[in-house]
Amino acid sequence: HVQLVESGGGSVQPGGSLRLTCVARGAMDSRYCMGWFRQVPGNDRAGVAAFGREDSTHYVPAVKGRATISRAGAKNAVSLQLDNVKPEDTGVYYCAADICPVIQRFLSTNYVYWGQGTQVTVS
Repeated sequence: HVQLVESGGGSVQPGGSLRLTCVARGAMDSRYCMGWFRQVPGNDRAGVAAFGREDSTHYVPAVKGRATISRAGAKNAVSLQLDNVKPEDTGVYYCAADICPVIQRFLSTNYVYWGQGTQVTVS
């Protein structure tokens, strides 16, 4: 069983930066690929950034050039750095994990494990 815990959300002004961290507890190892999703009211969870095989990194066009997904120290922790934030970055950010490879890595239904989410507000 894998448990994911996010932290680092809050309020940030447009143009600022935020850093979210997700710590995985339990049976997490290098077989898992992890990603970040954002959800706004009335919408499904939408992909933001994700690891692929061999720690390749992938971003959706809306954040490419502004986002960095990285390992945060131990193999079981990942961070999302988002710079030059915009109001449309507002939402609840979720960390997700599943066994690699994750086909269609930005499709939320392809991930089994989820954190509880952390709110980010850009205004």
